[in-house]
Amino acid sequence: MNINIKTIHFTAKQELTDFITEKVGALFRYSDEILAGEVSLKLDKSATRENKICEIRLVVPGNDLFAKRQCETFEGATKQTIEALQKQIEKLKWKLKSIK
Repeated sequence: MNINIKTIHFTAKQELTDFITEKVGALFRYSDEILAGEVSLKLDKSATRENKICEIRLVVPGNDLFAKRQCETFEGATKQTIEALQKQIEKLKWKLKSIK
């Protein structure tokens, strides 16, 4: 399990990186096909409070899985992104079962 967390224009606290590592690590239990996870955290320059962006790319053979969400907190954006990726993983597993 290789999870790479990249922060753009800020430094993340250890609590945030631990939270993200735990949540993304849980996705590896859903499928053996996942090779690695790449997380990008960004601050949007908008005037709204929902300016935290989380992007997660899961490296799988064939096409990678990708989701991006924006929220008031990085934790909230991460949770929403994880939920979107769980749906994509379920679709991928269903697709692989139908091929076999």
